[in-house]
Amino acid sequence: MNRLPKLLTRKEVLSIVGFSRTTIYEMEKLGRFPEAKRLHPNSRSVRYNAAEVYEWIDNFGKQQTCDS
Repeated sequence: MNRLPKLLTRKEVLSIVGFSRTTIYEMEKLGRFPEAKRLHPNSRSVRYNAAEVYEWIDNFGKQQTCDS
């Protein structure tokens, strides 16, 4: 069975990670946050792969622990 990845809206991602839209955008540009994918080339609608976002959260937490 072919399973499609769970996709999150930008609004859902902002709620989950607690950062502002600008912060997420800047982190994406620097390669420090999973990149949003456009649903259609001519669309402004984007989605994030939920597995990538949750993996980032796990790694972010570990990084914060190591930096302390």
